[in-house]
Amino acid sequence: MAIIQNTRISSATVPSQDAGKTYRGPFAAMTVLFFLWGFMTVFNDILIPRFKEAFELNFFQAMLVQFAFFGAYFIGALLYFIISAMTGDPIARIGYKNGVVVGLLISATGSAIFWPAAGIASYPLFLVALFVVGLGFAMLQIAANPYVTILGPERTASSRLNLAQGFNSVGTTVGPLVGGYLIFQYFARTGAHGADSVKVPYLAFCMVFICLAAVFYFIHLPNVGEGNIEFGAGALKHPHVVLGIIAIFMYVGGEVSVGSTIINFLHKPSVAGLIAVDASKYVSIYWAGLLIGRFMGAVELSDMKRGSKQLLLAGIPIAALCVLLAVKGWGTVGYYLPLVALCWILFQFGKSLADRNLMLFASAVVILLMLAIFGHGKLAMWSVLGVGLFTSIGWSNTFSLAIEGVGVYKSQASSLLVMAILGGALLPPLQGFVADHLGLALSFIVPLIAYAYVAFYGWIGHKIGRG
Repeated sequence: MAIIQNTRISSATVPSQDAGKTYRGPFAAMTVLFFLWGFMTVFNDILIPRFKEAFELNFFQAMLVQFAFFGAYFIGALLYFIISAMTGDPIARIGYKNGVVVGLLISATGSAIFWPAAGIASYPLFLVALFVVGLGFAMLQIAANPYVTILGPERTASSRLNLAQGFNSVGTTVGPLVGGYLIFQYFARTGAHGADSVKVPYLAFCMVFICLAAVFYFIHLPNVGEGNIEFGAGALKHPHVVLGIIAIFMYVGGEVSVGSTIINFLHKPSVAGLIAVDASKYVSIYWAGLLIGRFMGAVELSDMKRGSKQLLLAGIPIAALCVLLAVKGWGTVGYYLPLVALCWILFQFGKSLADRNLMLFASAVVILLMLAIFGHGKLAMWSVLGVGLFTSIGWSNTFSLAIEGVGVYKSQASSLLVMAILGGALLPPLQGFVADHLGLALSFIVPLIAYAYVAFYGWIGHKIGRG
């Protein structure tokens, strides 16, 4: 598609000679957003059982919580892409900072709708509120992910995004603990029951969003990479972007599919024979793996000195294992230790290259899923739980590789990649369909194929069309 216009709109754009500069202050501000949307996203897991009980819903109706929230990501990103193709990239016009402010205000609006929804006890209005929150998060994802990648040298973009995603994982770890206490204990104890128990937490979210919007509006953030407006779907002219969209679809779908299947898989007598309550305790190990791997990835893909890098690469998993030892005991650590050791070894072979690490880690997931399909007992159990550790860098590395070299189309490419989060809504039901017909173990063939494609993208897919 031909370029119709190329207009300079910002005199504040950072000069090209500053391309190697690292903006630690602005990056620190952005990590707050990553933590916040991780924290809030897992609140949906608390809302589902609460709404199911309050409105006497069946499982399908209760799961509309996730459909409304993640559906908004797809709709929001699609609308952004259409607008950028027809009238030019909105973020190129308003800047990354203002894009973040807009996303925060939309999310604040959605959070505020929880109050009247609880007042009239309307489940459909709650779904509308979640959809609006999701639209705001879509805008935040479109603005924040590419902005983090350009707050410094391009060679360390994956490191910054892995570190930011690490704080996102901190949010997903803390969120269920705080949300469960507030909604199921604190507000229930003070007399707020059913749908009423979510009013105050989401009113607090609304206030936090508004305060953050004010902070981001007034603080100085460099206008890195802004200023050019291009009409048309220029991002789709880059084959590695198109292949990256598929890779994000596969990655998100694979990660969510595996995480959604763990409890039922560990319930199988041939695997662990655990009841649902006990099996659910192991789900935290899966998500904790993402936390460990992302912080290790941030270190490995950074440009710090080799000695410091090796010290941190060893220190992060050791600290995590110590926490796991204190919480779960040696019985758990003994099985998880070989997985952490393998993770460390793969980072050594990755040699601080985003594409090589992506290929190695996605390939490791493929092998682990094969062991889950054909193995039994502890081998199958820990192979599935270990997937979290090796899927950790998938989003960050794929995202940074996909938007590399697209110039002024970074935000448009970002909107397409955010749209691909739809994989998290489509691949889990597909795995469920396979499980119904071929058995739960064989159903892991769905995420296995997904991760095989991610490995292909890390190996050669991100190079296609880049001459």
